[in-house]
Amino acid sequence: MDNIYQFSTQNGRGETVKMEDFKGQVLLIVNTASKCGFTPQYDGLEELYQKYKDRGFTVLGFPCDQFGHQEPGSNEEIAEFCRLNHGVTFPLMAKSDVNGENANPIFAWLYSKKPFQGFGSGVKAFMMDKMLKAKDSTYAKNPNIKWNFTKFLADKEGNVVSRFEPTVEPKDIEKAIEEQL
Repeated sequence: MDNIYQFSTQNGRGETVKMEDFKGQVLLIVNTASKCGFTPQYDGLEELYQKYKDRGFTVLGFPCDQFGHQEPGSNEEIAEFCRLNHGVTFPLMAKSDVNGENANPIFAWLYSKKPFQGFGSGVKAFMMDKMLKAKDSTYAKNPNIKWNFTKFLADKEGNVVSRFEPTVEPKDIEKAIEEQL
């Protein structure tokens, strides 16, 4: 697949969403969870969406329950939680896997283009690395998604230009977004 526009997915209401409908926009695609230590990032994602949506930027949230069973609710429950607790107005897709044989093809494509390169530095990065190494000492060699709130930035042509791990706060992505706008 050449770009993200060749994919379709389902939104939280079960309707088909063609990624080509976002042609010409900068996209931040995020696997999300409502019961995660990184859940407060919803606030920062919404702030970015509000700040840049009129300039051709969209955040797409993909709820996922593959990491620590931190997204147990239905699509409706997730949408309500996000709206009530974080004021989320950006599009939320249907809950889906991001790794494994049932992975949403969008995520398999995203991490094939931008594989895992590490969590960076700092306490959160150290803790994530320690936790994942305890489960699988070779986890870092796999390109897949490691945890909730992994973020991918796609340019206006639908090419993946950056990957940001959960340890990167949304506000720290702002410069990369501006460069693509």
